[in-house]
Amino acid sequence: MITDYSQNLIVQEVSPRDGLQIEPTWVETVDKIALINQLSVAGFSRIEAGSFVSPKAIPALRDGEQVFKGIARQPGVIYVALVPNLKGAQRALESGADELNLVLSASQTHNLANMRMRCEASLTAFGEVVEFVRGAQVRLNGSIATTFGCPFEGRIDEDRVLQIVEAYQELGIQGITLADTTGMANPRQVERLVRRVVQRVSPADLTLHFHNTRGLGLCNVLAAYEAGARRFDAALGGLGGCPFAPGASGNICTEDLVNLCDEMGIATGIDLPHLLAMSRKLPALLGHELPGQVAKAGRNCDLHPTPGHVAAL
Repeated sequence: MITDYSQNLIVQEVSPRDGLQIEPTWVETVDKIALINQLSVAGFSRIEAGSFVSPKAIPALRDGEQVFKGIARQPGVIYVALVPNLKGAQRALESGADELNLVLSASQTHNLANMRMRCEASLTAFGEVVEFVRGAQVRLNGSIATTFGCPFEGRIDEDRVLQIVEAYQELGIQGITLADTTGMANPRQVERLVRRVVQRVSPADLTLHFHNTRGLGLCNVLAAYEAGARRFDAALGGLGGCPFAPGASGNICTEDLVNLCDEMGIATGIDLPHLLAMSRKLPALLGHELPGQVAKAGRNCDLHPTPGHVAAL
C-alpha cells in the first residue's frame, strides 16, 4: 500500500459533457462556453468539453460544434470530445478537438442499450476512426463502460476488461479509461483490477471514471491511486449520470476530490476556491441543487467566528 502521497493526481473535468448530458433543462451554448472558459483557468490540464453524438440521442449536447469553436482555449489544456463513430470523429476534428474519446461497454447488454450495436461492431467502427485520424494531430482514448459492473448483467469478469484493453491497444488506441458507469465498484475490486491494468497501460495513459451512486466514489479513487492510477474523471458539483444506465447518479464531485487531495497533501494544481465559487453558481444555472459536499460545508480551513457566549466566557 502506498503511504507517500506526494505524487500528483490529475483531474480531468467532465461536467461540460458527462455532467450536462442528462440535464432536463437546456443549457444555452453561451453558458456552456462560459463554463468551459472558467474551468480552463482553474488549473485543469484536461477538459471533456462536449460530444459529437446524434442530436436525437443526446439533445442536451447538440451544440457541440458551436461550443468547441467558441471556447477560449488555454495553452496546455487538452479539450476532449466524446465520439461514437466515424461521423462523430469527422465533426470533432473539424471543430478542433484535441482528443477523441471512444466508448465501448464491457457488457453486451449495456452496449446495445447505449450504442445500439454489439461490442464487436463498436470495435470495427473504432477501427475506421483510427484510420481516419492517422497522421492528424489528435489523441485517441478508449473508454470501457461498465468495467466494474452492469445494471443488466451484474459483475463483469476482469479478464473481459483486459481483453478490451488489449483490443484497444491493437487498434492503436493508447489512452484507456476504466469507467464505473453505474457506481457498482468497491475499493477492493478497484485496487485488484487497476493493479492488473497498470501492467499493460502506463499510468500516464490510464484514466479512472467513478460515479458516486452508492457513496463509494472517493473511496474508489484512493484505492485506484494506491494501485498506481494517477488520472481521474470528475464533474463540478457532482453533475452527471448515464442516460442508458438505470439508477446511475452523478460523477464524483470535482471540488470534493480536489479538497480530499488538498487535505492529504496530494498535488492537483487546481484552484479549489475558484471551483467552489463556480459550483455554488450551478444551482441557479440548472434549477436544482447538486450533491457536492464541500461547496455546502466549506473547506476545513474556512473557520467561523467564535460564538458570542463562548467569547464572553
